[in-house]
Amino acid sequence: MALSATVYVFTVRVADADRGLYETLELRLARHPSETAEYLIARLLAYCLEYTEGIAFSKGLSDPDEPAIAVCDLTGALQTWIDIGVPEAARLHKASKSAPRVVVYVHRDAEAWLARLAGERIHRAEALDIRLFDRELIAAMAARLERRMDFDLSVSERTLYVSFADETLSSTLELRRLTA
Repeated sequence: MALSATVYVFTVRVADADRGLYETLELRLARHPSETAEYLIARLLAYCLEYTEGIAFSKGLSDPDEPAIAVCDLTGALQTWIDIGVPEAARLHKASKSAPRVVVYVHRDAEAWLARLAGERIHRAEALDIRLFDRELIAAMAARLERRMDFDLSVSERTLYVSFADETLSSTLELRRLTA
């Protein structure tokens, strides 16, 4: 018998001073058995950091040709392709041709991946928006992962503050670009 997804419920109060965004998000995320806790946390944080009208999680592993998170306009046209992890160059090439904006949130070591991408053919590679999470923040949040979680996420000058009832974690979101 195949294992089924586990559903997590998050209440996140987002105060993003960098974007002037102040929202309370009630999110239900399904975690596939093959998905790590770190990936789930990165997906959750990416959604919160990119939150805007038209944002939605994809169907996940059942549709690997879609972004992890997408922002579509009112006509349904893809505006932003948001990926999590270290996608292959071919996927980034396709993403850059499919959407005006492509963002990748990396929750693992990115140096080898960035070096590998440097020599690859990627449409509008210079426009890719690459954001590196602090791996310690992701690991600390993954260690606290529960089926129901409630926390505050504050953003100021690319510094993330994640506040739980008993502790506040902080880190800086590093921005990168591919070198030509």
